[in-house]
Amino acid sequence: MDTDRLATLLAEVRDGSVAIDDALDQLKRLPFETVEGHARLDTHRALRTGAAEVVFCPGKSPDQVASIMKRLVELSGRAMASRATREQYDAVKAVAPDAVYNDLAQMILIGAPIPAPHPDRYVGVLTAGTADIRVGEEAALVLEWQGTRAERLYDVGVAGLHRLLSQLDVVQKADVLIVVAGMEGALASVAAGLVSCPVVAVPTSIGYGASLGGFAPLLTMLNSCAGGIAVVNIDNGFGAAQFAHRIVSGQAARSKD
Repeated sequence: MDTDRLATLLAEVRDGSVAIDDALDQLKRLPFETVEGHARLDTHRALRTGAAEVVFCPGKSPDQVASIMKRLVELSGRAMASRATREQYDAVKAVAPDAVYNDLAQMILIGAPIPAPHPDRYVGVLTAGTADIRVGEEAALVLEWQGTRAERLYDVGVAGLHRLLSQLDVVQKADVLIVVAGMEGALASVAAGLVSCPVVAVPTSIGYGASLGGFAPLLTMLNSCAGGIAVVNIDNGFGAAQFAHRIVSGQAARSKD
């Protein structure tokens, strides 16, 4: 349940279209709800944090993913799952026919993204190379799912810096940048030296042997000489999007005061 759904429920109680006992029955599920003994859905998360629970699929069976997604849709009309396989998607599709699968980001989506309440504010999602787009697209989809506009700038790495410089207008007007890079991970430092907004750096596991599965770009980003960079875990587009979304939402909320 999110704030809009709760406000609607309270209005229906006020107007008499929903009985108090029925409303109480719905509110009882707010802290969490158990699904078939293998999951406890945090149905209160959107009210606490502004972002609903997203299902992390690795380690879960197709049937487990399907049952969790089915119940999330029943509760809120929408659901998202990350790092999903085709097999897991097929199981979800069987119980939720509206489910769609994004092959590039490996995500399952049911229902429409939230319209951006502040369309003039956006997060620029940059990837160093085409091979990094999977992680960048994960971040972009999570942003849009939560109601934050994402502007994608893919394959703008330092090996051809003119590609990034040609997009400076978009980059410098962003409220936050998510910079996704493998290999040596230098793009985050370059981008942070061009903008005044916060930069969220995402190292990826893309690269030759000495990149050590993402540790080389991770260390580069952690040791950046440019200020204003926060670094998330390797391949963690989801975490970068959550962090950037909170920054944009907080900026919007403060501008109202």
